Amino acid sequence: MNTDQMSGKWKQMKGAAKQQWGKLTDDDLEVIAGKRDSLVGKLQERYGMAKEDAQKKADDWLKSYKHPDDEAATVGARHSDSRQTDRESHAAGKR
Repeated sequence: MNTDQMSGKWKQMKGAAKQQWGKLTDDDLEVIAGKRDSLVGKLQERYGMAKEDAQKKADDWLKSYKHPDDEAATVGARHSDSRQTDRESHAAGKR
């Protein structure tokens, strides 16, 4: 997930961030407001992490973050692809 996506989805991501990092306060989450650098700074502040560690933790979390809507879209796309493949296979067998 890139920084623009993070900013756009921050309202949905706040709950997951709070679950991941329980020491972040609601005020911290408002200050972060979807900005990666702010998240890194708050992780340093609340957890006493070195900047590099906080950057890695933030980046790892962002890469692994899956919004429920994103997962549903992925599953739907896979299901649609499999139906298309079934139709193509069936059509090829009739020729």
